[in-house]
Amino acid sequence: MSLPAAAAPLCFVITADRAQSKAFYADVLGLRVLGEDDHAVTFDLGNRTPMRLTTVEGYQAPGHTVLGWHVADIAATVAALRAKGVAFKIYEGYSQDAAGIWRAPQGGSAVAWFPDPDGNLLSLTQFG
Repeated sequence: MSLPAAAAPLCFVITADRAQSKAFYADVLGLRVLGEDDHAVTFDLGNRTPMRLTTVEGYQAPGHTVLGWHVADIAATVAALRAKGVAFKIYEGYSQDAAGIWRAPQGGSAVAWFPDPDGNLLSLTQFG
C-alpha cells in the first residue's frame, strides 16, 4: 500500500520550551496558530500545510536543517527577519555574503539558515 495521492504533508518541530518557541514562530516568523492542545501548538506553514510544535523535555536540536521555506526574494526576506532580531548563520567555507546568503556557484539556488530558540536550524531558499 502507498499513500493516497491527495495525502497532505504534516510537519513536526520539537521544542524544549513551548512558550518561547510559540512566540518565535507566531510573532517573529508570522505563522498563524491553528490550535493548541496538551501535546502541541499547530501552525499553518502556508499552502494549508500544518506544523506541530511539540514539547519534548530535555530536547537538543540536531545539527541539520529541520524545516525550510521557498521565498521569492531571499534578500528581502532575510532583511525583514534580521529587522525582527533573527540571526542568520555564517558557515566557514560556504562563501556566504554579509547577510548570510549562500548562492550556488552555477547561479541556481540561494539559501540562508537561521536557528529557532531551541537551535533547530531553519532555512530560506530562493530557487534560480
